[in-house]
Amino acid sequence: MRRPMWRIWHNFMIRFDDEVSANFMNYGYQSLNGHVPIELHEEDEPNRYGIQLYDHVISKSKAEGKDVVEVGSGRGGGASFITRYHKPSKYVAVDISDKIIKFCNTHYDVQGLKFVQGKAEDLPLEDNSFDIAVNVESSRCYTSKQAFFNEVKRVLRPGGKLLLADMIEPHEMPGYKKDIDACGLRIEEETDITQNIVKALDHDTERRKELIDKKVPGFLRTNFYQFAGTKGSERYEAFTNGKFRYMSFVISS
Repeated sequence: MRRPMWRIWHNFMIRFDDEVSANFMNYGYQSLNGHVPIELHEEDEPNRYGIQLYDHVISKSKAEGKDVVEVGSGRGGGASFITRYHKPSKYVAVDISDKIIKFCNTHYDVQGLKFVQGKAEDLPLEDNSFDIAVNVESSRCYTSKQAFFNEVKRVLRPGGKLLLADMIEPHEMPGYKKDIDACGLRIEEETDITQNIVKALDHDTERRKELIDKKVPGFLRTNFYQFAGTKGSERYEAFTNGKFRYMSFVISS
């Protein structure tokens, strides 16, 4: 049920926000150790926490001058950020939703960035064509994670990296790792960043609520608060009580 529910939410987002005021749909990231925050252009500052999650992910491998693909690119904010700030040679952003792709191609004009429609389990891309694959808060919605990992293995060049961040229920972790291993991929690094996610939500809840209150009809707002992980929502509590762990992986081909 995860994939159709995500498609419904994406369609709702396009209906209620046809601008790029909510171009990040992830839960965000905040350092816990006083790390100096990245410098952002003024227009990017409202999306700082969503951007910081993408920066955490992409900083695990040097992207400058590389060919990068993002699988499950959503509303395109992460793709735009990485292309503008980390300077890959090219960035191809893939999403299953034709409406999302149309939205992104309408609202983003960034040199080297292209949005294409496609399924994570059947990527419309050539073999051995990318150095880095990015996947943020998307893999848990796929019908077959193993098919997704197989496709990543196929499109990455030898020695390429899959940089992945997602929420995972603890009991799902063994199967998740088994699917990675079965595809000939190797986990180089895994980090539990759940507390970084919680801290970002603590800081970003009011902005999220204000945006929802501005864009979404009243009878739907509670559902959107849950989807956005605002403080006090079931999703927020799932991060604090251990139901979900938020993991960051570096996976080698």
